[in-house]
Amino acid sequence: MRELGALLAALPAGELDEALAPLGRAPQAARQRAAAVLDGFQRTFAEGPTRPVALFSAPGRTEICGNHTDHQHGRVLAAAVNLDFLACAAPNGTNTVRFQSEGWPMVEVRLDTLEPLADERETTAALVRGMAAEAAFLGYSAAGFDAYAVSDVLPGSGLSSSAACEVLLGVIENHLFCGDKLDAVTIAQMGQRAENVYFGKPSGLMDQMACSVGSAVAIDFADPASPKVRPVAVDLAEKGYALCIIDSGASHADLTDEYAAIPREMAAVAAFFGKSVLREISEAQVLGDLSRLRQSVGDRAVLRALHFFADDRRVEQQADALERGDFDTFLALVKESGRSSWTLLQNIAPAAAVQEQAVAVALAVAERALGGRGACRVHGGGFAGTIQAFVPLDMLADFRGHIEAALGDNACHVLSIRPVGGTVVSP
Repeated sequence: MRELGALLAALPAGELDEALAPLGRAPQAARQRAAAVLDGFQRTFAEGPTRPVALFSAPGRTEICGNHTDHQHGRVLAAAVNLDFLACAAPNGTNTVRFQSEGWPMVEVRLDTLEPLADERETTAALVRGMAAEAAFLGYSAAGFDAYAVSDVLPGSGLSSSAACEVLLGVIENHLFCGDKLDAVTIAQMGQRAENVYFGKPSGLMDQMACSVGSAVAIDFADPASPKVRPVAVDLAEKGYALCIIDSGASHADLTDEYAAIPREMAAVAAFFGKSVLREISEAQVLGDLSRLRQSVGDRAVLRALHFFADDRRVEQQADALERGDFDTFLALVKESGRSSWTLLQNIAPAAAVQEQAVAVALAVAERALGGRGACRVHGGGFAGTIQAFVPLDMLADFRGHIEAALGDNACHVLSIRPVGGTVVSP
């Protein structure tokens, strides 16, 4: 750790440019953002320039393939993006975590109990307590610290702001209290348990893994305790494409039941065959006993299971296509995945929604704007939030113009894939 004043002095001199570069911003913008975080820490916690601190970052993520496959121990293809949480943090010598995310109320969590608290569910406090509990479970001291963070991982964007926050907290705790002994996979697993048990959201492990590991990765969750991570080389700009995340304008609020129904129905199909997740059965089993299965679990559950098998296969196909430089095949598979999510998984519009189908409208607008080129698909959990598009660079300006004319200013976000996951920027 370095004194806060020393870090502030090092920034304009360019001494941190190399450490900030992998976060995906131009040098001057990166310096200004880091300085704002250091100033925010100093102002919020009334600290002088001699307090030892460190800078930390955790990115959002984009799901490229494997829509709702991770919670069934399937495969996913995902990537870290250049939107992140950036934080300044330091131990405070107490058993209280004080976490200030810019623009939000201060979160203060006393660590005298590490059990889940009902009144903290679905709050940042639940994530703070959960991550501290996970560190304690692994044998490390769960102690208090102060943190000031800024984030441009838009809540409800499908870029996994909650997973980015969990990974940020894990990286901070790992550095301050665990001697940097926890690897990226362990921090991701800590984040998933904090989200499942403390926050109360039944998520899989994909979000946390992509945020924690960084770059583009194909992840096989056949054994969730020891997922296989395959780095995948991808240079979108070299292929002449941009990655766009498009805001449909609809909120994820009040959609927990819609999300929870997907793993519940998939698990019901597995249970029909005496198993707990779809990865433990085969597509042939489902098709071979279709009549009895439909009567037992219902048609939507069967269709969602068929989506799982198809998208699980596509992950390997897309990763292979990227590695051999076959971008046309990659784009064709993106389109297939999108159609499967719409017709089989059915996570484009909430059940019985008639007047509001924002994701469907966004997909229709994007497909029309692409004019047969590139590809687009639902992004993340679905039902609301965002879609994803791979857009040829020569039509990016026109594409963005069409999208924002139809869906509103700043609806189209042009991103890049970030080479690092959760990281200590300035130890």
